[in-house]
Formats: sequence, structure tokens, C-alpha cells
Amino acid sequence: MKFNPVIVDLSHFDNVTDWNAVKAFGILGVINKATEGPGLVDKTYAIRQKPAADHGLLYGAYHFLRPGDPVAQADHFLDVALKVPNPNEVLLALDHEDKRVPLSDAKRWLQRIIDKTGGRRAVLYSGFLIKQQLGKGKDGFLAQHRLWLSHFSARPVCPPNWAAPWIIQFTGDGTGPLPHKVPGIHIAGGIDLNHFGGTAEDLKTQWANGATPTLAAA
Repeated sequence: MKFNPVIVDLSHFDNVTDWNAVKAFGILGVINKATEGPGLVDKTYAIRQKPAADHGLLYGAYHFLRPGDPVAQADHFLDVALKVPNPNEVLLALDHEDKRVPLSDAKRWLQRIIDKTGGRRAVLYSGFLIKQQLGKGKDGFLAQHRLWLSHFSARPVCPPNWAAPWIIQFTGDGTGPLPHKVPGIHIAGGIDLNHFGGTAEDLKTQWANGATPTLAAA
């Protein structure tokens, strides 16, 4: 598969030193960690919003779900993620990769986002865990959410609940297909890069308010 590495996901582990270089590389969107668990806040989320916007980059927020009340975690996330200029333009995402978290908690988190935002659906990020928890089964509620698939491989495999992922994290921590670096961003190990199969205009249109997920055949 030929990847189109136009989205980078960041956290406090990454050091952005040159936004011009990031844009020149071809990055169109940034999804930054905003919160984790019941109370952690990634301070880089608020700091990076303005320089990303100043360079014409789309901006998003993700929450790393941990064991504990998923509704409270969703409220905590929204308190942080939406306290930026133009909150309706921010992509919202759930990072579901802690194997101690049951799928029912992820679904409750996603439902809380819908309820609190008047119908916005967060993107679901997962890889091995969603494949384990769903198996060959189908879940209609989850299928209404775009899948951000994590699979560090030249041939990523999508769970059967979706016909195709919306975006694919194909490399990270120095594992997976190249490239492992983005000029202007420094991190030990390797950057997290994500593939989007459409055009820049497609990405802009779909970014915050979502696109119709590609549902698997019944």
C-alpha cells in the first residue's frame, strides 16, 4: 500500500521546533493529545493550537482512555479540548488501546461525546484491541464512528466492523513503513504518522464534523 502521510499525532513526548518545516513536509493536520484518564491534561494541546492554525493546519484532540468512569473522562476531555478558538473546527478522537478498558466503556465515552456536543461523533482510534474485543462481530453503534486504525504495517488489516478505516496510523515509535521522521518535530524513536486516502480538500471537509463511515457489508 502506498501511504499518504499527511496527519501527525503528537503529545508532550514530541518537541515541535519548526512549524514551517512541518507544513513544508506536507502535513495537513495535527491531532494532539489533550487528556488521559480521569484528570491528566497534556499542556501541549493548548500551546500548539495557535501555531498550527497560523500555519493553516487542521487541529484535533484525543483522549487516552484509562480504567475508570468513562463518562467523567469524556467530560474532562471536552472541558480541555473545546477551550480553544473555533472549537467546532477541532477533530475529537478517542484513543482506545488500554487492554484493561472494556469495549463497553469506550462506547459509553463515545455516547457521552454525542450527548454533550449536540451530536458530534468522535473518531475511534484503536488497533489490536478493537480487533480482539470485536473479533468477527459487528457493532452498529461503533460502525457509525470513523475508525482511525493503528497498524504499523505495509498491509494494514481493517476490523470487519468497517469496510475501510478513515485514517491509518501506519508508523510510530520507529516501527512500520517509512518515513519515521518529520522535519521540525523531534522525538526519540520515531514519529506517529497517519495516512489519509483523499485530497486535502476532502480532509478539510471531513475533519471536524465527520464523514459518513464506510460500513461493512451486513
